Amino acid sequence: MQFDPVVVEHLILCCQCGTAIAPNPSNMCINCIRNEVDITDGIPKQATLQFCRNCERYLQPPNIWIRAELESRELLSLCLKKLKGLNKVKLIDAGFIWTEPHSRRIKVKLTVQKEVFISTLIQQITEVEFVVNYQQCGDCTRLMAKNTWQAMVQVRQKVNHKRTFLFLEQLILKHHAHKDTINIKEVKDGLDFFYAHRSHAVKMVEFLNAVVPIKTKSSERLISADIHNNTSNSKFSYSVEIVPICKDDLVCLPLKVARSLGNISPLVLCYRVGNSIHIMDPNTLAVSEISTSVYWRQPFNSLATTKNLVEYYVLDVEPLGPTRGKYILADILVARSSDFGKNDITFYARSHLGGILSPGDNVMGYDLSSSNFNDFTYDSLNQNYLPDVVLVKKSYPQKRRKNRRNWKLKSLAKEEEKLDLEKMDQDYELFLRDLEEDSELRQNVNLYKANNNNAMDIDTTVEENNDEDDFPEVKLEELLDELTLDDDFNP
Repeated sequence: MQFDPVVVEHLILCCQCGTAIAPNPSNMCINCIRNEVDITDGIPKQATLQFCRNCERYLQPPNIWIRAELESRELLSLCLKKLKGLNKVKLIDAGFIWTEPHSRRIKVKLTVQKEVFISTLIQQITEVEFVVNYQQCGDCTRLMAKNTWQAMVQVRQKVNHKRTFLFLEQLILKHHAHKDTINIKEVKDGLDFFYAHRSHAVKMVEFLNAVVPIKTKSSERLISADIHNNTSNSKFSYSVEIVPICKDDLVCLPLKVARSLGNISPLVLCYRVGNSIHIMDPNTLAVSEISTSVYWRQPFNSLATTKNLVEYYVLDVEPLGPTRGKYILADILVARSSDFGKNDITFYARSHLGGILSPGDNVMGYDLSSSNFNDFTYDSLNQNYLPDVVLVKKSYPQKRRKNRRNWKLKSLAKEEEKLDLEKMDQDYELFLRDLEEDSELRQNVNLYKANNNNAMDIDTTVEENNDEDDFPEVKLEELLDELTLDDDFNP
């Protein structure tokens, strides 16, 4: 017969209330321990948060302002850092208790644990209420007062159009390079960016140096100084000049520069501008790259710009064989569109557009036979070897472009001066055409879908004009959905 001993648990009486409990080092029950010891005594039950209503940021001591949404991790972390007694207990859990958003009250529920006696742990739940007080941050204070900016970046380009700044604006929007600006002002020859800190302006200059060829100058103006504390208040200005060479410009290189670039022909086309200038000889498809340092060592201007382009009618295209990427060298017989049907004047032009032109197309080019350029380098060239026409790009009917566009662009919120609105609209239309015709240029720009009304117009115009299959269009997969917040939305 097997003997199974019965284990009897010994009980003792609580020294406070006399309740039978299991033996423990404190000789007290749980309720009496909680009555005797409050582990949340060192945790404040109320605290304050400083909130800036202008920029919607919270103050993280000592002087850092951070963005935090309601009931977010960032806000919970900020609230916990404001509590000084948490280092004496072990934090088990923390969470928000819902309050009205307009009540200026934030409640946090804390679960803490602490050893009160030898081998005796007690866990308690407490609530902390945070009062949100309004306080203006330093950036907003300077913005509301005079002399708000500490650093300014002045971007200029000495050309007669705004297409470069329209493209630069899209680059800034795509890379969010304008997030630290406190104001953007549009002036006649460029843009002015204002910053509250010098480091933000330096960061903007570095961004511009990475995307466009520039030359910078800096200056400093002393506003005030304290000789006793050895402190001063200064304003910093950065002058940024973009090279006056743009896409599709005709350039006559100085002979010394042409020889240094692999003995390329002095008469070239600028087919792309990044952080350097990319040029091409349309007679041989030879390409080269002019760095910023090389250009500013011996600067030069464009011989002709897109404003001087003349429209031609293509009569014949004869490919010659050499190719470079999308460019095919060809001999093209053209006539001026203004002279077509009036006289028999034609021109032979060797061009890089042999792959996209066919008889019956229209093409834009520079008429060198009837142009008079005031340029010493161009006059020193042998005129017998210069072409009569330099073709630049294919021309498309412009009457339907606005109706066909199913996309749009965003723009910077900037302060505008009284400028020529008609000329600005023309520059903007030319920039949109460049985006439609150049897929490489669209890779650096965020395009957004247009509204439904424009889409209806597009469908009707496409049905009426199905004969232009090669009309440049932006594909639907290249467009982004624009995020709009509608306050009147009803689910």
